Amino acid sequence: MSATPAIPHPCPDEAGEAVTIHRPSQPTPLASWDDAAAAATVIPGGAMPPLLNGLAPAPCALALPAVEDAVPEPAFVLPPGFKAAAGAVVLEDDGRVWLVSPTNGFGGYAATFPKGRVDPGGSLQHTAVREVFEESGLAVRLEAFLLDVRRTQTYTRYYVAKRIAGCPSAMGWETQAVHLVPAARLGEIAMHPNDAAIIRALKEWLAAR
Repeated sequence: MSATPAIPHPCPDEAGEAVTIHRPSQPTPLASWDDAAAAATVIPGGAMPPLLNGLAPAPCALALPAVEDAVPEPAFVLPPGFKAAAGAVVLEDDGRVWLVSPTNGFGGYAATFPKGRVDPGGSLQHTAVREVFEESGLAVRLEAFLLDVRRTQTYTRYYVAKRIAGCPSAMGWETQAVHLVPAARLGEIAMHPNDAAIIRALKEWLAAR
């Protein structure tokens, strides 16, 4: 069987340059989005159902939280030699969790949780909301602090979040697919060792609710 041919990403990178997806991901049938037991995948510009858990997937503009530090959280102590970053584990009302596939497997990740580095003078919570939006096309509301974890080059704070608007097919250039995955199957899809602690923390957080 021949390999899937490379395709252009519809979004240019930060320098306005074209981005090529060398091994494109494959979307799942539309019916998978309505099945809480199924893993669903959409690619850039791909088709989405008219409603997902009662909320229409529609592209939107980024709206950062109006209030800083809206979610109570512990102090963030950055270890020497690491860069500060923030991200979120976005829960869907049907119990599934959103993941992103970095374009061309950047960083060695087939699928992972959206996150990114904090800009100078930026806040962790605004960074988490911004990075989720840029990487997944989703506008989210942060719900709770989850954990701090060492990544390869960053020390990253993760929050639990909920989708309130946006559309995953409007993902930015850094992402070649967005997935909605049953929580029990996260370890099968987000397989990078760096994500194991996040999955464990989410499991504990859900059990304590």
